[in-house]
Amino acid sequence: MEARKIIESVQGIYGGQTTHGTLRLTDFHLVFCAPIDQSAKPSESSSHKPKVRERWIPYPMLCYCALRPVPPGSRQAPSIRLRCRDFTFVTFNFTDSEIAREAFDFIKSRTCKLGTVEKLYAFSHKPLKHEREVGGWSVYDPKAEFRRQGISEKLPDKGWRITHINKDYTFCDTYPAFLVVPSKISDNVLKYAKEFRSRNRVPALSYIHPVNNCTITRSSQPLSGITRKTNVQDEKLVAASFNALLPPGSEESTPLSSQPDVSLGNSSLETELSETERYEDELISRSVAVYDSSGKRQVYGAQQSNLIVDARPTINAMVNQVQGMGSENMDKYKFARKIFLSIENIHVMRSSLNKVIDALKDADISPLPPNRELLHQSGWLRHIHDVLDGSAIIARQIGINHSHVLIHCSDGWDRTSQLSALAQIMLDPYYRTIEGFIVLVEKDWLSFGHMFRLRSGHLNHEDWFTVQKDAFAGSKVQPGENDGRGDAFQNVLSGAKRFFNQNKDDPDLAAVSETAPGKVVDDEATSPKMVSPVFHQFLDCTYQLLRQNKTRFEYNERFLRRLLYHLYSCQYGTFLFNSEKQRKDARAAERTSSVWDYFLCRRAEFTNPDFDASIDDHVKGQERILLPRLKEIRWWHQLFGRTEDEMNGGLNAAAAAETDRQTAISNLQYPSVIQADADPRSSTSSSKSGPPSVLTGVETAHETLTPESRHTPIERSASTEPSGNAFAAIRDGIAGLNLGKGMLGQFTNTGESASSSSSAPVPARSDQELREMI
Repeated sequence: MEARKIIESVQGIYGGQTTHGTLRLTDFHLVFCAPIDQSAKPSESSSHKPKVRERWIPYPMLCYCALRPVPPGSRQAPSIRLRCRDFTFVTFNFTDSEIAREAFDFIKSRTCKLGTVEKLYAFSHKPLKHEREVGGWSVYDPKAEFRRQGISEKLPDKGWRITHINKDYTFCDTYPAFLVVPSKISDNVLKYAKEFRSRNRVPALSYIHPVNNCTITRSSQPLSGITRKTNVQDEKLVAASFNALLPPGSEESTPLSSQPDVSLGNSSLETELSETERYEDELISRSVAVYDSSGKRQVYGAQQSNLIVDARPTINAMVNQVQGMGSENMDKYKFARKIFLSIENIHVMRSSLNKVIDALKDADISPLPPNRELLHQSGWLRHIHDVLDGSAIIARQIGINHSHVLIHCSDGWDRTSQLSALAQIMLDPYYRTIEGFIVLVEKDWLSFGHMFRLRSGHLNHEDWFTVQKDAFAGSKVQPGENDGRGDAFQNVLSGAKRFFNQNKDDPDLAAVSETAPGKVVDDEATSPKMVSPVFHQFLDCTYQLLRQNKTRFEYNERFLRRLLYHLYSCQYGTFLFNSEKQRKDARAAERTSSVWDYFLCRRAEFTNPDFDASIDDHVKGQERILLPRLKEIRWWHQLFGRTEDEMNGGLNAAAAAETDRQTAISNLQYPSVIQADADPRSSTSSSKSGPPSVLTGVETAHETLTPESRHTPIERSASTEPSGNAFAAIRDGIAGLNLGKGMLGQFTNTGESASSSSSAPVPARSDQELREMI
């Protein structure tokens, strides 16, 4: 690849190690070339040139670039410090400030001055012959995938049909052209139902279990608003999704007696569920059957626990309700229960990852391990725990409790994609193969409209480039120092501008909401407030399952890590757009290569040699369903370029000590002590030693609630409590209007009330933070 600039005598610093070489700046990459062994003396023979290692950094991989000039006569070298989204950290020192400035300006021009994704490398990349022969764009065929699941126009009706209502994307421009809906629901009903769901993202089928025919459907939030609006067509659609397989004249569906391997009473998984997981299932399954006036049962499912899963914390749904959106009024969905999860929004996740980066940011100039306290304070593993816990709840409801599940968050393309895809990995061994995982990503992420361009920020942003001010120039970068000091005043100034322009058309304010406005979705420019590591979290959660079940996955850890790399490399067209429609409009399949070309032509590199494909639900370790062990969540140390001990040494030591403690207690053989500790609702619950449940609320139709529905809550952290702050005022205000009935207190709440909580009060939130809750 032709270099636009070649800079000699550059000093590169990686992991505290210094090398000298040449920096080549091409149109799409920064390439640092340095001899592998710099301690060896140059050979006298010109025929023996030293071996050179090249480090390639695609420009879109950058998430931070700082130029540090030096005044004339300074002993320090001018430098450019880079942080990359694959967690590569490097500093380049130059011999001259002017040369450093020219390099900085060139990198910036090729990173955040492009204006359109069509100027990214994917549209110029010429793949090797063995990649071109793969045909990665055709790996996913929705007809073939749903035929595998048993749904086809040529197969017997299983209660679901293929609709072509979105063939031209006019029904919903963020949904796939190929949709599966209940057979008894006509396209006319869909047309009326779409008006009740944000962005017209109606409930549609994603997965049907091959053993018990229970399903995962997904949608966006309803537009119920503060007046609790309803929509008969939406109610019909959700009801049909939950009893699509109910035979005519049947009163309820029950598990097939010929399939005892997925029954809770016969599965070895029963004994492996943690106390928190058992308690979650108990809260969800405690419901009273609903009958109509003729006495016919209206609740379907083996244990009457069909679920609507709202992935948001309850308070976030309440804020959305004030803005005209919200959550279902369960008076109209008496055939199901609704649960709220405490999975935080994109703003919280972005902040959490930034804190992880703060703990690792000195990886270029220092060989020291990361600060474990800063890693802990980031809350990243807690968020991974919450996403996995929520996914496991869904998997248990389908694979063990034989129930249907509808998942949504706000727009239904972030947390919804995470939960749906991870639950399917837990339920179906096919998605643990290389081809199956590719199909899953294509189906639940790409076709169902995860905003890859919006969340990834492929065109970068000028705010991510900074020049250190003269007051700090010439000083040496020290480990632990905030090298963004020159931005402090600018950050304060920007915040003040946003405050005084709240009532004006401020694009930054428009981007604060998690529910992205149409302009932000269609605009190719990066909006920093919309960037968030949603897909990264999904890959991290998949890594946790792989780490805990080393023989159950065909793909290896490097497959996941390399996939995250190519999410940001922009070498392939797969992840450059926000929807299937945008990819087709840009003719991505004709003009770019698929990322699957890269992986499938190198299959051996990404195959797990320990993979065991055998499935037997009666043999421990070979069950069809695979559930996470939430107490064994660890840092993905390979991704962060660190060793297991550097990232997980403290966690592993604590886990070993806890195991020793439990062993010592069991050896005492005091049944009364052990029995008391086994009750998650007792004061000595062992749940205190692990993360709390992600489940924060259970809601059902009012007439099915009984006083016995309220139980001692699962312990929650203070950060998730809605008490003592502005959120409580919103909750109380809506409740006072009697408009939030069914969501603001009339549900089985697993969080402490304000009066009973002993936690310290949560600081009041600003208007900005309230907007970011959406």
